[in-house]
Amino acid sequence: MSDPRWPRVASLKTPDAFRGHLAKGAIDLPFDEALAAPASSPLASALQVGGVRVGNRFCILPMEGWDGTPDGAPSDLTVRRWRNFGRSGAKLIWGGEAVAVREDGRANPNQLVIKDATLGALERLRQALVGAHRDAFGAGADADLYLGLQLTHSGRFARPSTKGRAEPLTAYAHPLLDRRFPGGRQITDEQLDRLVDDFVVAARRAHAVGFQFVDVKHCHGYLAHELLSARTRDGRYGGSFENRTRFLRKIVEGVRAEVPGLGLGVRVSAIDACPFRPDAAGVGAPEAPEGYRYAFGLLEHERMDAALDDGRELFRLFREIGVRWVCVTAGSPYYNPHIQRPALFPPTDGYLPPEDPLRGVARQIEATARLKAEFPDLVVVGSAYSYLQEWLPNVAQRVVREGGADFVGLGRMVLSYPELPADVLSGAPLRRKAICRTFSDCTTAPRNGLVSGCYPLDPFYAALPEAKHLKEVKEALRV
Repeated sequence: MSDPRWPRVASLKTPDAFRGHLAKGAIDLPFDEALAAPASSPLASALQVGGVRVGNRFCILPMEGWDGTPDGAPSDLTVRRWRNFGRSGAKLIWGGEAVAVREDGRANPNQLVIKDATLGALERLRQALVGAHRDAFGAGADADLYLGLQLTHSGRFARPSTKGRAEPLTAYAHPLLDRRFPGGRQITDEQLDRLVDDFVVAARRAHAVGFQFVDVKHCHGYLAHELLSARTRDGRYGGSFENRTRFLRKIVEGVRAEVPGLGLGVRVSAIDACPFRPDAAGVGAPEAPEGYRYAFGLLEHERMDAALDDGRELFRLFREIGVRWVCVTAGSPYYNPHIQRPALFPPTDGYLPPEDPLRGVARQIEATARLKAEFPDLVVVGSAYSYLQEWLPNVAQRVVREGGADFVGLGRMVLSYPELPADVLSGAPLRRKAICRTFSDCTTAPRNGLVSGCYPLDPFYAALPEAKHLKEVKEALRV
């Protein structure tokens, strides 16, 4: 099901058509009509930061495949996805995958976990990505590849034991999300102290198996992100900004002390909105009235400047504690997915977009550009580009050329078309049949207990038995 109010991006076949649609909707998106020659493309330029050199401006964003083994190690499907990351041509791999720092932090029973028993498999996973990069681009091509691991605890959205059974660990009482995701227990200050230690141990393990940096995940409604909005929480981890960022500061302090050679980054939802639900027509509608106070970077009535006040305060803290690598995203896939990952086709448990998804893309690009302009010394990665489809390279080139972001992050697009960065950087025409159309099957599948992948466009996933099961699930829901 898609929303007929908005044209498909694939139907906007010329730059004039794309520009005309943006103008009609008053959507302000940076856009270059023509792509520069590969040798002079802003997307092909290297970036040197301290002792780190990254060979181009494409970044692969972390994606969970729901396809690890029950004990938290990568499966053959995980390795295949990471090999695709390696042959993509992107030189920045932002975390690769969300990896739980301990068992109760898994978002699903097949999420990767970093622990002594999985270290060898995680090292081989990293080597598979690097090897695929060398195979595709030549010996020594990994010299300017920067590869990290995203560390997480899923908090409110933890489902570590059984598919479909939530075991939430929350940062504070939330009047809307507690009803939508019941059964949670609030994590105590003492438990957060121990969790800080778990993150530090996980970072040490990541460094030991060759990862160059770790991302301390603060986005999409997971525990560390929820702590940022814990204004109503009592104790050392709630209330003031100092307390709400204590978790991050203590992790950074611990990693610096124990693993000084490891890079640190943070992926953060810099803007957010209240939870949305489908209305009678299936279109997303805000669930909260005016006065909602349970968000970090609350966006109301498109007042971007006010929404970014929280982000500015956090970016100032990044400067103070020496975190220079930041990936900007928004919202959560669990309660306002149109804010987080714009799409025309919702997953089966979602809702039709309440706005043209291109507006959601523009919103994240604007938020990222504003923060980058105010904090030019930080390395900033942007998100939400996949919905641009054919026009992704044209927008990405303009954003990087004008300094709106240092790197263009790709998520869903890489599941269907991993070679897109390499094709853009070589000047090859895009393979239209491989372009992600945001059908959302990569989300619908795991929501129904299946592995994540691009079932519509990747022949490998289309041939799996899960593809038939997914089709049956979708057909049953349409009845």
